[in-house]
Amino acid sequence: MRLSSTLFAAALLLTTTSSQAQSASDLMQSGDVFDLKFKPVEALRYYLPAEKLEPHNVALLVRIARQYRHLMSDATTGAEKLRIGGVALDYGQRAAKLGPKDSDAQLSPAITYGRMLPFQGNKEQVAATPLIKAAADRAIALNPRNDVAWHVLGRWHQVLANVGMLKHLLGGLIYGSLPTTTNEAAIQCFERAIAINPRRPRHFIELGRTFAQMGKNAEARKFIEKGLNMPDLDRDDAEVKQRGREELAKLP
Repeated sequence: MRLSSTLFAAALLLTTTSSQAQSASDLMQSGDVFDLKFKPVEALRYYLPAEKLEPHNVALLVRIARQYRHLMSDATTGAEKLRIGGVALDYGQRAAKLGPKDSDAQLSPAITYGRMLPFQGNKEQVAATPLIKAAADRAIALNPRNDVAWHVLGRWHQVLANVGMLKHLLGGLIYGSLPTTTNEAAIQCFERAIAINPRRPRHFIELGRTFAQMGKNAEARKFIEKGLNMPDLDRDDAEVKQRGREELAKLP
């Protein structure tokens, strides 16, 4: 998959200007500084040269996939988002293949699939749906305290439980090929994620949105407002919070 020409040129320029005398470990540590600051282009300046030194480093591949997901969020068109998402997916799949016992590596493709879904066609969405759950299940089996994996699984249940929306978007025939689940299953996953890591606002917001989907407005308002009042922890928390505000505005 190709990056947009501007992003590709920027990443290439930054990569070639990195010091080639550093070890992969040193480069990863330098990249981690920018990863924590949610600066993907700067992080890739160090991660991509490190990959050349250690192309089978699972933790590094997971980090690189995350940077491209960040760049995907910054892209301005659906086509560009899919192109960059494809790069992230490639790195995540490589990490998952090389790290069959690594929970984060197994989860990486699922996160990317989820980010790509809104910009894909019905056929691609249906094909990706079981892959997301399978990856989340593997990640949880390897590390039951992976709160992000529980969140991803919760979102999977939440979306598939919204029968009306899916039938409207996909049509009855295509919808019929998808697995069925319940809002209650989503709630259990989000509650588990909160128990493991109560600092992530997204857990509370998506729990609230699930309650809203069930018509339980008081519970929905309680959890969405709690999440909105928490500080951002992840780069796309602002996007999640916007979904929460939109949900609140629809509540009676």
